[in-house]
Amino acid sequence: MKPKILIVDDEKPLRDTLARWFRPSYECLLAPDADAALEIVRATPDLALMISDIRMPGEDGVTLLRRAREIHPGLAAILLTAYGTVELAVAAMKEGAADFFQKPITDMKAFELRVAQAVDGASAMSPAAENAAEGALNGFTGSSKALESIYRTIRKVAPSDATVLVEGPSGSGKELAARAIHALSKRAAGPFVAVECSAFSADLLKSELFGYEPGTFTGGLKDGKKGCIEEAGGGTLFLDEIGEIDLATQIALLRTLETKCVRRLGSSFEKPVDFRLVAATNRNLLSLVAEGKFREDLFYRLNVIDIRMPALKDHPSDIAPLVERFIAEFSAAGEGRVKGIEADALKALEAYSWPGNVRQLRNAVEKMVVLAAGETLTLDDVPAEILAPTAPAATAEAAPAAATAPTASLADVEKAQILAALKAAGGNKTAAADALGISRRTLHRKLREWGI
Repeated sequence: MKPKILIVDDEKPLRDTLARWFRPSYECLLAPDADAALEIVRATPDLALMISDIRMPGEDGVTLLRRAREIHPGLAAILLTAYGTVELAVAAMKEGAADFFQKPITDMKAFELRVAQAVDGASAMSPAAENAAEGALNGFTGSSKALESIYRTIRKVAPSDATVLVEGPSGSGKELAARAIHALSKRAAGPFVAVECSAFSADLLKSELFGYEPGTFTGGLKDGKKGCIEEAGGGTLFLDEIGEIDLATQIALLRTLETKCVRRLGSSFEKPVDFRLVAATNRNLLSLVAEGKFREDLFYRLNVIDIRMPALKDHPSDIAPLVERFIAEFSAAGEGRVKGIEADALKALEAYSWPGNVRQLRNAVEKMVVLAAGETLTLDDVPAEILAPTAPAATAEAAPAAATAPTASLADVEKAQILAALKAAGGNKTAAADALGISRRTLHRKLREWGI
């Protein structure tokens, strides 16, 4: 049975042209305006996609999409307009449009590909897809309600090419989610290219993403360099900490996402590239948008599908299986001969708040396994900062207080605060940076300056 698509446009020649083009693969339903389109939406619960002009007599396409999704939640849509602006694109994305095309459509093959991707995405999100096999995904451990919800969402979105934004605190497993999406997608045989955006300066990040032509930089590779976007062709590009990208690079990335073409630095030519983007952030991008630090149009281009990873403290029932997994992992790697953990030691781990989340738990278990005296972890093996989490906090308060004595400089105060935060986080730099409200890149730079 062919998927059903609805074509809405007040220009009959365009409706008929699109219908003729798509009828070999789809059942095409036609409407000249929003009122007629809504009647079809109500009568067609299995509608896969709506293609609609924005400017029409009566209600416009953006309003139509909002009303159609009230009837058919999750309805995929591609909006068309001869008057493309950033504001229109943002409005369309806010209402859930899968894409935004300008008329006249000059490349029907490219448009057909976008339609196929949108229909595939709608199929992946259908109720039938929700009945996919349950259980933990590769790389994940745990069966809490919070994680089961994550597993279901990943299974639903993976088969599509929809852009995914993974949000959550540092150490909560955002890259695991991205890798699971890739592994379950039709791109699984292609590359998975991960970029830690906060690890690069603005100029280096741009060359890392887009590559450069020979002679663009002094000291650059003589043959130029292929960027990570090109490297991800046929696969998935994972941009971690995307909230750290500077505005100039955001503009270039937005253009690449809209055109599906990449231009190397120093080149005047664009090259088509087929990749899926999964982005991650531990920051509130909407707050950054309000502050003028992140482009609103890029945010809505990224936020097609949103996955929110929970903090470990919000699913403590998963701590026990995680500990069991980490013990087995480190013992198998020859880091110890531990086979299990006593109940009171596990209870202490479950009672801790884990500001560094699963990553911090993993580091703590590794430390326990390496230093353990026997084959079973006991309460004596649990790090002191986990047994008495208030003690480091008191130290954290005392250290800055000492540094604020009349003889202390501003640099001394800053250093004392950072070192206290590190101690409170058990040496976990990511958790310390989160507690201080700074980026990991800033924390690493400060530590290098002090030779730490």
